[in-house]
Amino acid sequence: MTAAKSHVIGGNAKMVRSINRSAILNLIRTRQPISRVDIARTTGLNKSTVSSIVNDLITENLIAEQELQDQNPGRNPIQLSLKQGTHFVGAINIDSVVSRVAIVDINGNMIQKMRFSSYPDNEPEKLLKNAADYLRKLQKRTGIETLEGVGVSVAGIVDRAREFVHVAPNLDWHDLEIGEILRRYLPEQVDFRFENDAKASALAELWFGEGRIKQIHDFVFLSVGIGIGAGIVVNRKLLDGFNHSAGEFGHTTLFENGELCSCGNHGCLEVYASDRATVKRFKKRQSAGAHSDDVNLTELLALARQGNADAIRTFKETGNYLGKGIANIVKAVDPQAVVIGGKISQAWDLIYPEIMNSVKANDLFHLSRTLEILPSSLKIRPRLLGAATLAIREMFSDYQIVR
Repeated sequence: MTAAKSHVIGGNAKMVRSINRSAILNLIRTRQPISRVDIARTTGLNKSTVSSIVNDLITENLIAEQELQDQNPGRNPIQLSLKQGTHFVGAINIDSVVSRVAIVDINGNMIQKMRFSSYPDNEPEKLLKNAADYLRKLQKRTGIETLEGVGVSVAGIVDRAREFVHVAPNLDWHDLEIGEILRRYLPEQVDFRFENDAKASALAELWFGEGRIKQIHDFVFLSVGIGIGAGIVVNRKLLDGFNHSAGEFGHTTLFENGELCSCGNHGCLEVYASDRATVKRFKKRQSAGAHSDDVNLTELLALARQGNADAIRTFKETGNYLGKGIANIVKAVDPQAVVIGGKISQAWDLIYPEIMNSVKANDLFHLSRTLEILPSSLKIRPRLLGAATLAIREMFSDYQIVR
């Protein structure tokens, strides 16, 4: 699949300028710091057009100039970057145990965040009202009165255009008008964006990922937590699916007639490789003792680091199950890489060898030979940063320079 290299639009000078503005702003975002000369060279736009649009972006406080000290004779070059401390978005991640809110700047920097319990009953009205209240608390605490938008990520099948959650199994939500509810509790906010949490995580990795991921155009972000979901990126574009369910690999079948899943089917990947499944397997191994009742994944990680044989074995089994699931993903999508996000990645030395062995054992036509399996490069919780990225993306556009 090849990216389109240009958009040809004639007869509307304002539209052409808007497209050029978006292209320049995206170029600055992805290659900052960058000079006006390099922008003109990369985009093919003349210098006067670049200069005019850059001046507008400076006036709007979207970008800032910085004079770099250069050892070469002559005038020091002026570099352009996104301006920090002027544009902010709200982020809400709704999960079945703990939900989170944050304020983030357009560079993906976390200003402040809060967490709150989703219990006792995950009742949507109460949960979303709490999220709205906590977001307002953050605004008051930070002194940030205006948000450019609010992004919301939910573990479920989300129709972002209709602002509608079809189903969120771990929350026991069905046919929920999430946009209507949140707009009622945050009437001052105009721009809301909604998405499945795994897809939002993939978007965050796409926009703010570091290192190797910057060179990868086709990848699947596998989000491992209470449940398992995925975001599919092809040619650096996030896939949605006709029914908005692309990436529901957590509910693909590993074992026919296996354990019952929250979706109502049996033997799903989620039942064997989610955080909940990992902890459950460890508890089964324990005789009645100190760790048999209340251990969570964080404590299980600590036990593994202390050399607990049952904990180590449990993580290795999870790696094996993840590998089986990834082998199915490879057959379905043929990505360049699979990125794994979630607390489970803290046990990377235990799960990675098992993942690779399992992928190779379940390979088809040697498709996995070039596959890269990577832990998430994000320093901020992907589902929360992903929610913020939904809102940040709206300040830009899809017109980008790709040559």
